[in-house]
Amino acid sequence: MPFPQPTVERAAHRPRRPGGGLVTLGIVAASGLGLSTIYSLTGLGIGCPMRTLTGWDCPFCGGTRMGAELLHGQFTTAFWYNPAALVGLVIATMVGVWLVVELVTGHRGWLATRLAAPLRRRRLQVSTVALVASVVLGVAWTLFRNLVLGPLP
Repeated sequence: MPFPQPTVERAAHRPRRPGGGLVTLGIVAASGLGLSTIYSLTGLGIGCPMRTLTGWDCPFCGGTRMGAELLHGQFTTAFWYNPAALVGLVIATMVGVWLVVELVTGHRGWLATRLAAPLRRRRLQVSTVALVASVVLGVAWTLFRNLVLGPLP
């Protein structure tokens, strides 16, 4: 006699933890601010393993120097150290503000609901799509900056 198969009920999506993304974003922001401050004060930074091994700049190369220049208010110089990272920083800041408003008000918001709906219909998680998109954009930026632009300062 065959064993009965257990039934597993799956939710349409996992319930969101309030502030979960905000904690992650805060840790990343604090790390970047700390590294940039140390570099700004001492000139000491973390070497890039990809640059050491391949001679190519990784997607984050220049990010610490960019942060140090931002701390000094030098936005143009910061942009040229790593333009993609600066755009990413602006986007991350906007997402952070969005998450704070969401956490404080307890309301998801029209735009968030509107952006997440097509993904949910396809049973995709917003965080997974964001991660895949970040990796694809990072690879594209790495190829573009090394093959087309050449090394940035």
